[in-house]
Amino acid sequence: MPAWTRVVGVFDLETTGVDVTCDRIVTAHVGILDAAGAVLTARDWLADPGVPIPEAAAAIHGITTERARAYGRPARDVIQEVVETLRGILDAGIPVVAYNAPYDFSLLKHEAIRHGVEPILSPAPVIDPLVVDKAYDRWRRGKRTLTVVAQHYAVRLEDAHQASSDAVAAGRVAQALAGRFAPWLPDTAQELHTWQIGWARAQAASLTDYFVQIGRLDPSDRLDGSWPIR
Repeated sequence: MPAWTRVVGVFDLETTGVDVTCDRIVTAHVGILDAAGAVLTARDWLADPGVPIPEAAAAIHGITTERARAYGRPARDVIQEVVETLRGILDAGIPVVAYNAPYDFSLLKHEAIRHGVEPILSPAPVIDPLVVDKAYDRWRRGKRTLTVVAQHYAVRLEDAHQASSDAVAAGRVAQALAGRFAPWLPDTAQELHTWQIGWARAQAASLTDYFVQIGRLDPSDRLDGSWPIR
């Protein structure tokens, strides 16, 4: 097993929507797993995002506007603490696992800027199981949602779309990927981080070509392959 699997950070957000520039954080989880995937530390947040939570989003993660307003903490306080906690893990050289990392890290960046918190602009090292899985099992049929990929690698995911459950499952999927593809993976998280930058760019280019081919994208449009933050 690569050395980075011995201790990994995990990070996930549940939000008001999917637009990283405009939508807001509702819940967040940051934790640390050991080599066996057991939880060493865990921290959860519920924020009052300051805007109504759309019914479609509440139906996914279960947090309504009323609940967030009644029990959520001020958004700025939550964002400050999430940023500080992640920064502490990264500064310690511990990789942070985030499934579809550009979504969570980009949304957190825009939230930080919105609330006057110093943002994390270049998180590293980051492990993104979505990118790694696509790189090493490119032609596997089916969806690549966390639920489906966790099942494929025999990782239990209970309470999907709860930030804590998704974060821990993503960390365990990253460790399962490391076990499955160990002979081809670099030993250090920083090397893997660098490899993922290129993989994500290539994956976005390939998906762009496919979407153009089926008429879903105009040939002049391109998907953003920036990773791990946009």
